[in-house]
Amino acid sequence: MAAAETVKVEDADGARWITLDRPPVNVLDLPTIAAIGAALTALESRRDIKVVVFRSAIAGTFSAGVEVRDHVRERVGAMLDAFHGVVRHLEALPQATVAAVDGTCLGGGCELASVCDIVLATPRSVLGQPEIDVGCFPPVASVLLPRLVGRAAAEIVLTGAPLSAAAAARIGLVSRVVDGLDAETRRVVALLAGKSAAVLALARRALREGASGTFSDALARVERLYRDELMATHDAEEGVRAFLEKRPPRWRDR
Repeated sequence: MAAAETVKVEDADGARWITLDRPPVNVLDLPTIAAIGAALTALESRRDIKVVVFRSAIAGTFSAGVEVRDHVRERVGAMLDAFHGVVRHLEALPQATVAAVDGTCLGGGCELASVCDIVLATPRSVLGQPEIDVGCFPPVASVLLPRLVGRAAAEIVLTGAPLSAAAAARIGLVSRVVDGLDAETRRVVALLAGKSAAVLALARRALREGASGTFSDALARVERLYRDELMATHDAEEGVRAFLEKRPPRWRDR
């Protein structure tokens, strides 16, 4: 199956919808990872796209992870460069990111979902990092999970044991467990798409700045971002004026 067929891309309702469709379980091989990377290209300049959504066309499966064959010594360098390139690109995007998870979400699939800002999961979903069972460890999860779930990261990475959606939500790996995943995803997308693209991007940066370093240093960085960049936008002033004038804001996304 060609990579273009395994990753479907649609722009609608202020969002880029990236749908994984590589039966039977959306294994992420190198061409599929490249197709995901291509789907993220040039989004930095798209003010009309305020959200990036990852979902699956296969009921009961988000992704079983990166292709195990690509973990062999001869191919692992290319795999890491490609997959980590996608992760770095996602981290740097101005758009909010959402993962809509239904069912199996393991390994690189779990890393892809976890790097998103909001993770919605159905009750039947199972998430985990089983790399330890094939003699590996998950690089992205090893960096990301301690920041997301604290001490629970060690058990996830070192045992490889999967988590139910409910357990993942309790520790913060999943934002919420939902019935009616498609409808709830669209509701969240509509909420995000109604915000200022400029302010959404800066708020996303603030969250990342706040996650590293000491509290005092992080707050100083976020203060500078607020004072020097947020206050220079049209939409920050428009939002305050609209509130004081008791009217809906008219965003210009700048």
